[in-house]
Amino acid sequence: MEISSHQLNLLCGALAQLRLQADLILAPKYPTFAGKPYPLGRCKEIRDEVYLLLKDQNSYKKHPVLNHLKTQGQAYPNIKKVWGSLRDEYFQNAMIIEQWYIDVANDTVDANKPRVEMVLSSHAGFGPITSFTQFANIARPYWQVDLYRNDVCPALAPFLPIVCVGKNNVSWLAAANDDMLNLAMQSEFKASEDILNNLPQLPMNIRNKWQALLTKHAATQLLTSEGQAVTFCQKYRAQSLHLDLSFRDNIVIAYSQLPKGV
Repeated sequence: MEISSHQLNLLCGALAQLRLQADLILAPKYPTFAGKPYPLGRCKEIRDEVYLLLKDQNSYKKHPVLNHLKTQGQAYPNIKKVWGSLRDEYFQNAMIIEQWYIDVANDTVDANKPRVEMVLSSHAGFGPITSFTQFANIARPYWQVDLYRNDVCPALAPFLPIVCVGKNNVSWLAAANDDMLNLAMQSEFKASEDILNNLPQLPMNIRNKWQALLTKHAATQLLTSEGQAVTFCQKYRAQSLHLDLSFRDNIVIAYSQLPKGV
């Protein structure tokens, strides 16, 4: 897909207009994130809303330049939603259209940056997360959290091996998105085992809060099973559960019963 520098400028302008449409929908729904005003922290919601607008024919009628994102005969661009590392500094939700990286939430870390960035993928500094160690190295400074091994729900640990603890001592399991769950499974839980072996144990005050919470979930065995997290990795690998999508779904269902922060 060939795009001239002039067309690129026009496309960024049109995408910025779609972003403004998205803001009108999202800002009232998500006025703050962790005490910070919209759009900070809302890259996923913004990306997803603009993605929907790029699947709407009305967008191409209002902004004909968007047709440059299509190849001949396409009704819509071939858009791929992606999540990963931006220069190993941030987690970012973006879109890929052929060789182009499109970030319509470029201002969700620094509100003074332009809303939209569209560059060749080879110049974007964007890539997938390939290990839990890489994830941890980004999460600590970006989210301003301390990280510990998940030994509060060890049966979930092969999929969700990390407990994040914020400055306010609120904690949660990470990372509950498709990319990181897939990383755990594709590595046969060896990536999870590696990070579990390299993270410290939770402080007792945080552990006590989890234990109090989990007494309310006695009926959900995946949340309350006891044992060593690393042992569960080895057990699941021996049972080939890294290939079992229905078991993955059970893990996600169990996780969804937990509050967003403990």
